[in-house]
Amino acid sequence: MSNNQIASSEQLQDPNYELPMGPRVALGLQHVLAMFASNVTPSIIIAGAAGFAFGGEDMVFLIQMAMLFAGIATLFQTIGIGPVGARLPVMQGTSFAFVPIMIGIVKAGGMATLMGAIIVAGIFHTFLGAIIGRIRHLFPPLVSGMVIMAIGLALLPVGIKYAAGGAAAFQMDAPEWGDFSKWGLALTVIIVALGFKFFTRGIASSAAILLGLIAGYLVGIVTGVVNFSGVAKAAWFVVPTPFKYGIEFSAFAIIGMMLMSIVSAIETVGDISGIAKGGANREATDEELAGGTYADGLGSAIAGIFGGLPNTSFSQNVGLISMTGVMSRGVVTISGIFLIICGFIPKIGAIISAMPISVLGGGVILMFGMVVSAGINMLSDVHWSRRNMVILATSLSVGLGLQAVPKSMQHLPDSFEMLMVSGLLPVAVLAVVMNMLLPEDAD
Repeated sequence: MSNNQIASSEQLQDPNYELPMGPRVALGLQHVLAMFASNVTPSIIIAGAAGFAFGGEDMVFLIQMAMLFAGIATLFQTIGIGPVGARLPVMQGTSFAFVPIMIGIVKAGGMATLMGAIIVAGIFHTFLGAIIGRIRHLFPPLVSGMVIMAIGLALLPVGIKYAAGGAAAFQMDAPEWGDFSKWGLALTVIIVALGFKFFTRGIASSAAILLGLIAGYLVGIVTGVVNFSGVAKAAWFVVPTPFKYGIEFSAFAIIGMMLMSIVSAIETVGDISGIAKGGANREATDEELAGGTYADGLGSAIAGIFGGLPNTSFSQNVGLISMTGVMSRGVVTISGIFLIICGFIPKIGAIISAMPISVLGGGVILMFGMVVSAGINMLSDVHWSRRNMVILATSLSVGLGLQAVPKSMQHLPDSFEMLMVSGLLPVAVLAVVMNMLLPEDAD
C-alpha cells in the first residue's frame, strides 16, 4: 500500500494523525526490527563484563529489561506525561554511548554500583531538559562527532573478541578461540547483513543486521553450537522486581555516567531535530526538545531501579521516518507496546541469549563500525583548520591511548583510574574544554 492510499501528504506529516491499524502495525514492526539488535546488544556486553554466564539467568534478565524499558521510554516520548515527552515518533532503546563507561564501573564496583549511577545520572539527565537549549553550543559537530566516533572506536575491540569466541579471560584462553569455527559464524552474519542492506529494500534492508544475526543463529543451530537449555528453564511471564542487584553509590561512577548523560541528551536533541525536519519539513520546537530530554532521563532512571540500562533515542529510526515519510507518533507507540510485551516474556530473552557469542560478534562489528561512521559523517561538516585538527588529535590520542594502555593510570585511585581508561570520557572532556578555550582565529 502506498502512502497516498493511506493518507494525504499533509496528514502523514502530522504527528497526531492516526493511520489505519493495518499500516500502523506494519510500520511499527519495521521500527522494532530496525532497532532490535542494537537495543539488546549492550545488555549482553554488560552481562559479560559483570561475569554472568553467557545465556544464563542474569543475561536473560538484562535482555528482558532492555526490551521492557525501551518500550516504556518510547511511550514516554510518543504519548507523554505532562512536560515529559516530545510527542513525536521517537524510538528509544538501550544506549551504546554509556557502554564503555559501564564496563569500567561493573568491573570496578559491580552491578549495584552501576545501578546507583544509572539512577542518579537518569535524574540528572531529566533535569537537563530545562537547560538543554542553553548548553547545545558546547557540543558543535566537531565535539559531538568526535565523541560519537570515539564511542565506536572504544568498542571495536569488543566486537573482534566476541567474533573470535568471547571477551572473558577463560574464553580467550581456550584453544579454539579465534579458529574458523568461531569466525565462520561471525562472517556469516556480516555477509548476510550486507547482502540484505544493499540488495533489498524496505523492511528487509532496514533490519539487515537482525536478519544477519538470525542467519548466523541458524547456522549455529545446524552445527550444534547452540544450547537451548536456558530457554526451557525460562518462564513464560515474569513481572520484574526493583533493585534486583541492590544499589550502591560511587561518586566517580556517578560523575562518569552524568557526563555521558550530557552527550546522550545532545544526541537526542539531534535525533528529534532530524525527525521534525525529515518527517514534517520543519524545525523542532523548544518544547519538543525539552520534553524529549525529560523522557530520556526519566526512562533511564526508572530502568535503573529495575535493573535496566540507560536508554536514548535511536538514530536509525530517524532515518526510517525520513524514508517512509510517516510522522505519526501512533506508529511508534505500537512499537513501544510490542517491546513492552516482549519484556514481560523471559523466554524471548532466553532465546536471544542462547545466540552463540561469535554470531553476536559479527553483528556488533557492523554496529560499532556504523557508530564510527556516524561520527565521521558529523565531522564532515567541520572546517578543518589547524585549531580543529589539534583538538581532534589531542582528544583522541589521549582518550584512546589511555584505553589501550590502562596500566599507565595504575597509580591513580581505582575509581578515577576507571574513568581515565574508559576511552571515552577523556575524549569528551578534552574536546569540550579545548573547544571552549582555544580561540577560533588560532590559525
